[in-house]
Amino acid sequence: MIVYLDGEYVPEEEAKISVFDHGLLYGDGVFEGIRAYNGKVFRLDEHIDRIYDSAKTIDLAIPLTKDEFTGVILETLRRNNLRDAYIRPIVTRGVGTMGLDPRKCPKPTVICITIEWGAMYGDLYEKGLTSVTVSVRRNPAEALPPNVKSLNYLNNILAKIEANYKGGDEAIFFDTNGYVSEGSGDNIFVIKNGVIITPQTLNNLRGITRMVVLEIATSLGITVKEQNIGFFDLYTADEVMVSGTAAEVAPITLIDGRVIGTGKPGPITCQIMAAFRAITEKEGTPIYADK
Repeated sequence: MIVYLDGEYVPEEEAKISVFDHGLLYGDGVFEGIRAYNGKVFRLDEHIDRIYDSAKTIDLAIPLTKDEFTGVILETLRRNNLRDAYIRPIVTRGVGTMGLDPRKCPKPTVICITIEWGAMYGDLYEKGLTSVTVSVRRNPAEALPPNVKSLNYLNNILAKIEANYKGGDEAIFFDTNGYVSEGSGDNIFVIKNGVIITPQTLNNLRGITRMVVLEIATSLGITVKEQNIGFFDLYTADEVMVSGTAAEVAPITLIDGRVIGTGKPGPITCQIMAAFRAITEKEGTPIYADK
């Protein structure tokens, strides 16, 4: 594997950062998760915009223009001869002193990793995921905004740990006000009486795949509402689905032991999944010049 690291493309065993990098010491940095399908990077511009928005929020100046960063991502894919891939661009605060002050880090570290990637949940796209609600609450927006895709992912990891112990494929976060927030790594949608309901993006990540799901729903004439939802809405839903770059669009058929709908992926979820697959086959930024 070839990794981009601060202006160089190096073998993975040489892709090393300092132990004094504040990304390691304090989780001070931002990242993105991006997918490539059949030689095209899906919604690349939106992901580039989001990593720059995350960086601006934490007052981190990325030392590349957006066009340059786009070029880095495409070149890393080309050097690894990848067509279907998961892409992880990362920007850390950089090397500094043993202290919190970001002014002690004169130069951010820029990394891009690309790997082969298939269906994250395997046959569960046909069967449905088992999810559990967790006691860990999503970071409140007034403390660490969930819309900053930061390297500090311990909140998400604690939720995933709890889900693992409870036997869930995915965790469902609530916020500190008692409303459903999101999964440990994806946005969540409840479907009731033919209407898709999803939380507003204040207590959860403004997902790129979430945006695509809403676009698909609109094109199919399905009503979408963005509003607060709670335990009752989860348990009594006709269908529940999640979306994310890694997860794509996936059905949830069991939550805290409650069977959702018929216990199988529902018709609207299946429509959205099929439409999402069709879009990813057509859209994207070409990796190779001949495509």
